[in-house]
Amino acid sequence: MHLGNHADAEPFTTLDGSTIRELAGPVSLPTANQSLAEATIPVGGATTAHRHHVTEELYYVTHGRGRMRIEDEERDVRVGDCVVIPPGAAHKLTNTGDEELAILCCCAPPYADADTELLEDAAA
Repeated sequence: MHLGNHADAEPFTTLDGSTIRELAGPVSLPTANQSLAEATIPVGGATTAHRHHVTEELYYVTHGRGRMRIEDEERDVRVGDCVVIPPGAAHKLTNTGDEELAILCCCAPPYADADTELLEDAAA
């Protein structure tokens, strides 16, 4: 059995600029086909627009609120919302609230910087 705890997960920053605590995957617990991480975005912050050519992602909002853009479509997201991001789809998440935005992000196959293509400057 492999067991991890959020409190033990070391935060790191991904290419898209979000702070990640991987709960299962290559950095933490061994997984074969997916990864699970908590990502946080500070008030007024946003991820850098990007796409993953191979990876499908699920974003599940656990705290705060934001604005999700996938390709040309934008929607407000809040606690309890789950967003499906298909492989190859350009996407960006912006914190539009007055508190930290937190999501659980499930990636299949597991998240990898090598599968991440940035679509704007990190400062954008």
